[in-house]
Amino acid sequence: MEWIGPLLTIIFIDLMLAGDNAIVIALAARNLPKEQQRKAVIWGTFGAIAIRMVATLLVVYLLDVPWLHLAGGLLLVWIAYKLLVQEDNSHDNIKAGSTLGSAIWTIVIADAAMGIDNVLAVAGASHGNIWLVIIGLIISIPIVVWGSTLFIKLIEKFPWILYIGAGVLAFTAGKMIVGEKKIEHLFGTGGMPGWLFEILLIVLVIGAGILQRTMHKNKMEQKHRERESH
Repeated sequence: MEWIGPLLTIIFIDLMLAGDNAIVIALAARNLPKEQQRKAVIWGTFGAIAIRMVATLLVVYLLDVPWLHLAGGLLLVWIAYKLLVQEDNSHDNIKAGSTLGSAIWTIVIADAAMGIDNVLAVAGASHGNIWLVIIGLIISIPIVVWGSTLFIKLIEKFPWILYIGAGVLAFTAGKMIVGEKKIEHLFGTGGMPGWLFEILLIVLVIGAGILQRTMHKNKMEQKHRERESH
């Protein structure tokens, strides 16, 4: 039963951070004949997931190195904040493959470049359990490939899902920071200071995201009013 919480967290993180995957796959395979597009999707995704699994397992081992829990946690805080404030990503640099091999290569390379945040988040959520990483990724494969575009539309319809995702990432970041052996004495032994720190981190990330999004919205509305006045 102690696997359920972290496993659900890993699957949710995969969904939150892999929304672009289906877009990349579609763009990379768009010039192929219909009968080859499905092969490009399957083999490109297989290659991308294999690389991501190896990278995540490598990060799990690296987290035993002193200070990397802290560094990874701080980086994950930034990723959680970026999730809330980033603009729509441009995929103009994703070139469509003219052959099956080039399309598969494009999918694998693009996913590897975009998947750094996912690798770090999943490694942190696994608490060093390699089987959790493997099972979480295996479960996530069909969801990410066939469900990510649906999930993007779901977020557009229900924006609060984005805040839950950022909160989950902030919570994972907090646990990584609290788990850093070099500074764990700062959080005491009772557990309560660590929990308070994790809750504070969630509040700060979501609060900063709401503030930034509000400021951006007000700025865009002001520009729109200025254009109308001219």
